[in-house]
Amino acid sequence: MKVVAFNASARPDGNTAILINEVFKELQKKKIDTELVNLSTEKIGGCIACGKCFELKNKKCAVTSDPVNEYIKKMLQADGIIIGSPTYFADCTAGAKALIERAGMVSRANNNMLARKAGAAVVSVRRAGAIHAFDTINHFFTIGEMIIVGSLYWNIGIGRQIGEVEKDEEGINTMKMLGVNMAWLLEKICEQEKNHEE
Repeated sequence: MKVVAFNASARPDGNTAILINEVFKELQKKKIDTELVNLSTEKIGGCIACGKCFELKNKKCAVTSDPVNEYIKKMLQADGIIIGSPTYFADCTAGAKALIERAGMVSRANNNMLARKAGAAVVSVRRAGAIHAFDTINHFFTIGEMIIVGSLYWNIGIGRQIGEVEKDEEGINTMKMLGVNMAWLLEKICEQEKNHEE
């Protein structure tokens, strides 16, 4: 089993990455492979409404000038998907939204190809606005027929400067339980798929 996480922060080693790695630690304890993709390494744009994904149905975005098709492939190959973002003006970052738009459209164009994968949002925030960002990411999971993983609280960690989220004890514990719950859900999905094949 594998979980891929997309860190949509401009800071690849910032608070969002710290929170994602807390989730990863719990997944790794259950021998679940993890991969962190930093969206800040390449600029990606949003959906251009060309409709080619619905026309071609090849599980790819028609825009090939950035690595979004590579990211979509990683989603397809994973059992679980995490999208992490800091809170920018009470929402997720433009990079997170671009990924959501394009991966979401390609998935819908191909019979909701991400259906029944486990999905989780991870949000870092200085003070307020995090719930809107959290909801934006979760809407991507729900419209794609994915299964959202919950935790002790909403998947949010509080901190502004790099490393400050580590002082948010409740936030860190929320990430740890998110990892525990995601591992449990993936194991159940795997068992169900094996039983269905038999």
